[in-house]
Amino acid sequence: MTRTEQFEGLRPLLFSIAYRILGSVSEAEDAVQETWLRFDASPTQPTSTKAFLSATVTRISIDVLRSARVRREEYVGQWLPEPLLTDPYEDPVRSAELADSLSMAALLLMERLSPLERAVFVLREVFTFGFPEIASAVGRSESACRQLAVRARRHMDEGRPRFEADRQERQELAERFFGALREGDVDGLRDLLAADVQLIGDGGGKAPQLARSVTGGDNVARLLAWFFPMLMRVDVTLEPQQLNGQPGAIFRDRDGKVLNTWTLDVLDGQIETIRAVTNPDKLGHLGPVADAWAVNREASRARRATD
Repeated sequence: MTRTEQFEGLRPLLFSIAYRILGSVSEAEDAVQETWLRFDASPTQPTSTKAFLSATVTRISIDVLRSARVRREEYVGQWLPEPLLTDPYEDPVRSAELADSLSMAALLLMERLSPLERAVFVLREVFTFGFPEIASAVGRSESACRQLAVRARRHMDEGRPRFEADRQERQELAERFFGALREGDVDGLRDLLAADVQLIGDGGGKAPQLARSVTGGDNVARLLAWFFPMLMRVDVTLEPQQLNGQPGAIFRDRDGKVLNTWTLDVLDGQIETIRAVTNPDKLGHLGPVADAWAVNREASRARRATD
């Protein structure tokens, strides 16, 4: 088997590791590409190609995350991970753990970890690497990696919700939610939202957004019931999708270009959090991106004309 074939066979795993460490599709793809360049340039064949490539992409991702943290501190408004349609790495035995670690909530929890803690957590808890492999990947002793894993697991457990809906329940709730959204049904939306629901938007200062953060079932329901019917007047469509392993949707303009994405956190039979990514820099991997400012202006004109 050639090096190219070996690498391509492991590419899904490498991307999945990098994305969970970085929370960015574009940065993860760059990390994987840099991993290939180093593998291709290596004068010797590693004993374990998987171990070599996994360690390489991990080290690259740690370095990228360290520099990304500075940029995120200067980010305009709320920073959210880049939405991901599908995880290229599949493992039926660990499908639940893989999906859970991909969620927006989990990725945001991992933002609390140091780069080393995050890398160790991803390798150990998500992909079940042994501590000798992890130690080699992050350049620390096995004992230090065990301590990093314990700290990371504790931080993650402290932030996780106590009850989570199963996949079928989440999907059914999402279908009802998007149906009420299309109808502009305030009461229907309010019934599906937790009393302390949060609507969080990430525009990065580069796109219009409903708000950086709105809290409370009544406030969010009224805002949403006003918002989507206004967009429907200019032929914006809502396409339900699984994003980051969660119920969500892609909003598109009349030409089918991506306007934004939403993901829904469902807890105890209600929607706890709605996360909307409108920053065009985070949407390009999903397809051509719409001019959100132009859509917003047209929708505002349409609303004024009918008021």
